[in-house]
Amino acid sequence: MAKDIKRLGKETLVYGTSTVLARLLNFCLVPFYTYYLLPQQYGAIATVFAAIALLSVVFLFGLDQSYLRFASDAEDKHKVFRQCFYGVLANALVLGGLLYVLAPQAARAWGLGEDFGLFQLAAAILFLDVLNMIAFTKLRLERRAWYFAGVRAFSIVVNVALNVIFLAVLHHGPKSILWANIGASLASLALLIPVWVPELKSHNPFCFDWKLQKEMWHFAWPFVPAGVASLLVSVIDKPILVHLVGVEQVGVYQANFKIGVFMMLLVSMFDQAWRPFFLAHAKDSDAKDTFAKVLSFFFALGSWFLLGISFLMPDIIQSNLFGNFHLISPNYWGGLKIIPLIVTGYFFYGLYINFMVGPVLTKKTRVLMWITLLGAAVSITTNLCLVPRLGITGAGWAVALSYAAMASALFAFTQKVYPIGYEYKKLILMSAVCVATVLAACYWHQAVWAEVVLLTLYPAWMGLILKKA
Repeated sequence: MAKDIKRLGKETLVYGTSTVLARLLNFCLVPFYTYYLLPQQYGAIATVFAAIALLSVVFLFGLDQSYLRFASDAEDKHKVFRQCFYGVLANALVLGGLLYVLAPQAARAWGLGEDFGLFQLAAAILFLDVLNMIAFTKLRLERRAWYFAGVRAFSIVVNVALNVIFLAVLHHGPKSILWANIGASLASLALLIPVWVPELKSHNPFCFDWKLQKEMWHFAWPFVPAGVASLLVSVIDKPILVHLVGVEQVGVYQANFKIGVFMMLLVSMFDQAWRPFFLAHAKDSDAKDTFAKVLSFFFALGSWFLLGISFLMPDIIQSNLFGNFHLISPNYWGGLKIIPLIVTGYFFYGLYINFMVGPVLTKKTRVLMWITLLGAAVSITTNLCLVPRLGITGAGWAVALSYAAMASALFAFTQKVYPIGYEYKKLILMSAVCVATVLAACYWHQAVWAEVVLLTLYPAWMGLILKKA
């Protein structure tokens, strides 16, 4: 068991190398954007990327999950890959064409008026990204983590470089960000040629197994409404904010929302390694004990990240450590109060990922649709109720509460279909220490020295709890 958990940790670290670099380089673009774009311009870009995130689920149609499931125990893995690739290609061609033609209607629906050129560029981004995703999924299944990390890292470097060239040098305005993404996706697809081209050139490349296609699409389709509903939790706030408080406030909200990237880093790193891990070890005699310990370790590390970001990032952003330059332009400081809420939401999403083991291993993935629809309903309801009263803070509460609802519902379902004896006493003790740390910081009026001391002591407390028999 210990050896397996150690291997999961190593793979998480490798996947995290690319993810950390990608997220950090993208985060470096946040101050760049806030100094080169007005809040209204940044808000328009954030709204378009919210639409891209939502539509990517429909473009991919869950076929990456089908590939992981069917190729993991298939004799002819090449055939499974081809079925996924051609299915995604056909789907992306049709949907990409429709989005390009209907771009004016899409722009108006998302509150951007007649600026439909952004949505036409979004169609190209979506088409390229879903083709990349199938190749990346193959690398994950084969545990070729370093290849995965290298391609991701290079594409992000290209993205950052093109952003600087298009926006700061050529002054092409907000569309520069979308053109940079297109260039990065093309670079990634080129580097993945050794992964997907040999598969398509293998024996009978155009031979379709309609029975397998039907089974794969049947397995995949619940991930579409589930994925859309899940993304609604993090993207529905953008169009709601556009209609209720204006595009400018979306820009302020998005700049501070991006600070949550540090928490999302941890969750993304874990997610990349966790799903192949529990599929590979599901038949082990001590599988459930292993899964229980993984949750405890994740809770300890995740709660430390949550507190660290919530305590320190607002102070760092407003400090004069960089002279007259700040991580976020002062024009965007009105949204600093949402940072703890966004980070808390991502922490609950990490718990949700842990509980994913139940529906996947029992092949009852349809429940994900209902659970994520619950999260979406909580998100939409909370946004509509709180944004008119609290502004962008209401949108932050919506993120935290919706992810909490999803994690709770998935935990209940997993315990019903695949009961796991989680280490509840340890989890309760860790929760108590986390709450006590927050109360102590409030007692000292969130003084920086107190926050640093509390965060330094926190890992020691977590270590003692984890070692407890």
